[in-house]
Amino acid sequence: MKNALNVIGLVAAVTMPLWNIPLILRIVRRKSAEDISLAWLFGVWGCILGILPSSLMSADPVFKAFGLTNAVLFSVVVAVILRYRLSKKK
Repeated sequence: MKNALNVIGLVAAVTMPLWNIPLILRIVRRKSAEDISLAWLFGVWGCILGILPSSLMSADPVFKAFGLTNAVLFSVVVAVILRYRLSKKK
């Protein structure tokens, strides 16, 4: 039973950050990120990056997978939002 719960946790840990993909696609389709608060963006990203070292050092594979996947995908969100925010200022 414990092994099954670990597998479910691991799948959920990798799947949850994938919900960033629809946000990325919406921004790219609209070619705008003006409705995204930069305070929210950098606040969330800062927290994710703050948790990342602990998740990578953890022996728990679920926490490790979540921390890494979340950091990578949210960093893509940050890059996409900054790309559209900075291109509008030119």
